Amino acid sequence: MLKRTVSGSRYLSTEPSSGKSNEDKTQQKGEPTSTTAKILSKLPIPRENIYTVPNILTFSRLAAAPLIGYCILHSYDILALSLFAYASVTDLVDGYIARKFSQQTVVGTVIDPMADKTLMTIGVICLAVKAAIPVWLAGLILARDVGLAISALYYRWISLPPPKTMARYWDFSLPSAEVKPTTVSKANTALQLLLVGSAMAMPVLPEAFLAVWHLHEGMAGLQYIVAATTFWSGASYVYSKDAVKILTAEEIEERVALKRKNQEEETKKVEKRE
Repeated sequence: MLKRTVSGSRYLSTEPSSGKSNEDKTQQKGEPTSTTAKILSKLPIPRENIYTVPNILTFSRLAAAPLIGYCILHSYDILALSLFAYASVTDLVDGYIARKFSQQTVVGTVIDPMADKTLMTIGVICLAVKAAIPVWLAGLILARDVGLAISALYYRWISLPPPKTMARYWDFSLPSAEVKPTTVSKANTALQLLLVGSAMAMPVLPEAFLAVWHLHEGMAGLQYIVAATTFWSGASYVYSKDAVKILTAEEIEERVALKRKNQEEETKKVEKRE
């Protein structure tokens, strides 16, 4: 390639005119090359400690769901109501423990709503089979939950750091995306739990008690309220920009490091007390 000097004479350049100079410019602009991407993909990805008390409580709630469904279908009403009460209490306690003792994990933000939805799905289907709640309401609740479940699987896949394998996909110690329930979704979950719990309690309570307090009419009103909040909460996930957040590598490292630091501080406090 011929270049012109300041004085106007020409000389033959020894610099290659190939894509090397363009590659240098690309690297100067901060764009990663394919070699850099391969190296980054082989680096170890931070993992979380998922064996915490809140997560254990959440998994126990998940395991209790099919037992509750079995009890409903076979008319073990008191046992079904007792197991449901346990699941409801753990739903409140696990979040408190996670915040109080710095045991919050990304996997907890995924498994906790999954346990809730599994419990609701099994409970709603079994109660609809027993004609304790209307079939149309059960269909609405299930349609929303199926849509959210498909969305969760999709976001998990697109946010998973490479290499994308099924083993890594189901390894929840690899945080990749965070789900933040909306306000109306939290209210809807509470109302759905109230609906399912009330439907389980109806066969246990005396008929005279139900008649005096007009609980049959109250159940009918609660069903329409749950239907409205179910539709509203589903729409809130579609139109809310903050409901699902894909974590960057830097955010994952910061969160894991912060949790390790908090856990070390808690361990030191316990050792000092002893």
